[in-house]
Amino acid sequence: MEAPKTIKKRKLIDKSIPNVVLQNPEFAEDSQMYTSLLEMERKLDWTMTRKKVEIQDALMRNPTTTRTLRLFLSHTVSGQVWQNSGVASDKVNFETGEGIPAWELKVEGRMLEPPNQRSRDKAPQRKFSTVVKRLIVELGRDTTLYPEGNIVEWPRAPGAHNPALDGFTVRRKGDTATRIRIILYLNHSPPQYKVVPELANVIGIKEDSRVNVIQALWAYIKSAGLQDKVDRRIIRMDDRLKPLFGNEVMFAKLPEMVNRYLAAADPIVLHYTINPAMPPPERPTAWDVEVKIDDVALRGRMQVVINPSKESLTAMQRLDEEIALHAQSLHNAHLKRTFLHSFAKDPAHFVQTWLESQSRDLENILGSGPTEGMSLRQEELRRSEFFHLPWVQEAVAIHESLKLAERAAT
Repeated sequence: MEAPKTIKKRKLIDKSIPNVVLQNPEFAEDSQMYTSLLEMERKLDWTMTRKKVEIQDALMRNPTTTRTLRLFLSHTVSGQVWQNSGVASDKVNFETGEGIPAWELKVEGRMLEPPNQRSRDKAPQRKFSTVVKRLIVELGRDTTLYPEGNIVEWPRAPGAHNPALDGFTVRRKGDTATRIRIILYLNHSPPQYKVVPELANVIGIKEDSRVNVIQALWAYIKSAGLQDKVDRRIIRMDDRLKPLFGNEVMFAKLPEMVNRYLAAADPIVLHYTINPAMPPPERPTAWDVEVKIDDVALRGRMQVVINPSKESLTAMQRLDEEIALHAQSLHNAHLKRTFLHSFAKDPAHFVQTWLESQSRDLENILGSGPTEGMSLRQEELRRSEFFHLPWVQEAVAIHESLKLAERAAT
């Protein structure tokens, strides 16, 4: 035996109230306030839907922010003469390097927290190596005296196989002063490019992402009215852009043309000097540089707007159902009031009309009576909706049962 199907409860969605209630002078003020609230709700729903679409579009482009990266340069020394009370160490181990004068350079970095950041928006601190694309350390030493190599390079490997490090260390033997140049290529997101001076002087941007450069050029084209009046796909260049793009360019070719005037962004170059004959500084030397990264906090807040919690959706749905239930109660109260008001105004006429209506409905259902079911009006029979009323199925069932009873009797 199959289990009976559960009947789904029909949810009330109509939140409007009867026009008679709206037009009643006694409820005019309250009705106007309720109508204004419904209109405000519709506008708010439309605005929120539009904003959600805009946020989804923004998420496709990965929101970015500019953060400050603080670089630290420091060094330590070992085995130096001044560390051995002015006497060269007599315990030298060439295999382990113990006792040999040497120095160690440290290149470290730390991302600074933005000011006035909320605690719930704080993201895990990024490691220094995750914002470095390439690091080169050049040592100004005589290669004949120090054959270890004067160039140390750390290239970022493609993919997610790079270790997350707080810094890099370079160790070399020696007791002479050394000038060091650190060349740092940052891993911006999105990648940054240097704009050639000819185009940079027109759009006013020297370095930015490819998308922002194209948008700046498009803004200049629109402000100068360079689009063809007839065919909007054609861009007719002015005197400042003709040397770069020619007389005219198709709109679809514009990004490709811009790529020709973009170059790799200039690296950050830092200079540092190590003098092993003197004690290292107590504090490291620091520089602040700007780096563009993905805005994880903003992305999280945008995701919350697009995907609200289940608790919020459940609470809103419950409130909507309560409003619809109250609106339905007003409808029922209005019908009851109309019924009682008609009865109180003329009880005899009301009862007579009600009895005639009930008699007519019963006659229509049974198909018999004083008029033998002919009390139906012709205009009702012409309408298909009449045969879909709730009582029609019951009337057909009664009619067929009467016919079966007649056949059984004969």
